[in-house]
Amino acid sequence: MSDDYHERLVDEDALASFLTDHLGPADAYDVRRHLEGHSNETLFVTWGDRELVVRRPPPGDVAETAHDVLREYRVTNAVAYTDIPVPEPLFACEDHDVIGSDFYVMDRLEGDVLREDEPERFANPDARARIGEELVDTLATIHDLDYKSVGLGEFGRPTGYTQRQVDRWGQQLTWAFDVTVEEREVPDLSDVGEWLQENAPESHPHTLVHGDYKLDNVMFGPTETPELIGVFDWEMSTLGDPRADLGWMLSYWRDPKDPDPSIPELTTRFMEREGYSSRRELVERWESQTGYEFEHERFYRALAVYKLAALGEMFFRRYLEGNSDDPMYPKMEGRVPALAARAKRIVDGEEPL
Repeated sequence: MSDDYHERLVDEDALASFLTDHLGPADAYDVRRHLEGHSNETLFVTWGDRELVVRRPPPGDVAETAHDVLREYRVTNAVAYTDIPVPEPLFACEDHDVIGSDFYVMDRLEGDVLREDEPERFANPDARARIGEELVDTLATIHDLDYKSVGLGEFGRPTGYTQRQVDRWGQQLTWAFDVTVEEREVPDLSDVGEWLQENAPESHPHTLVHGDYKLDNVMFGPTETPELIGVFDWEMSTLGDPRADLGWMLSYWRDPKDPDPSIPELTTRFMEREGYSSRRELVERWESQTGYEFEHERFYRALAVYKLAALGEMFFRRYLEGNSDDPMYPKMEGRVPALAARAKRIVDGEEPL
């Protein structure tokens, strides 16, 4: 990270003064940027003998709803004393004079986020099976929460959530296509969008939803047996349709029988190894834990891949307009049509659960 970007992210002296006021003085202080995040910025802070995390939006003009860290703090604080595992939130700050934006501070958890591979201690069939079980059981715990009892009764508008998702991502695609159509068209996405509009469920359960629930947004503790100790990145959480959460999680989970991934550079494949649960096994466990059936499963899985394709197409537009130097963005010229083809296969029953 350049010194200039670091200074835009955090005024270290102002943050130290803030932490002193809230936690007392410390004889050790260090701030480091977490490089894995792609939305809100995550800073690791050493404060004396404590390890903390600061979450803030990226610097510059951003859409409030896309980077609302105070919303993230609100839901994390609400569920912190339930059975949902989250890092302990400490305090939030709306004073932009401190680091230039809203931010919140939480305790840092120690463990493993499974992004590129499994830890050596989990490289056995029993542990592999437990990883999937812990992932699904925690999602079921989120969906089973009595959200009104923890002060989240007004956290969102659950009625109509699923239809709004279809509408919103269709609008995002239309925005991207205004520019990208000059390079190439993606007719499969138009077909899938029409199918989603025609097949959106008219009703669904109302639960807390995470909005971006997947294997690399959770942490497993340092024990030999996998134990899920933290769920991160709640910025998309709201009240809505739990089946959309499940469909999103499944879109990232690989079965050995699957075709080659649409975006190999961003696809984790270690769960294809022997011992990991299949997608169908994960669904059956979620159904048994929540009492809900995964009805309309093709719709929810296709919606998830449609959303991924829309994100990719938005990235491609930004690249074409010169608004990004991310090396992945130009690759979306071919990767988005591959995602669209995957969504079409799901719709047509050619990529079964």
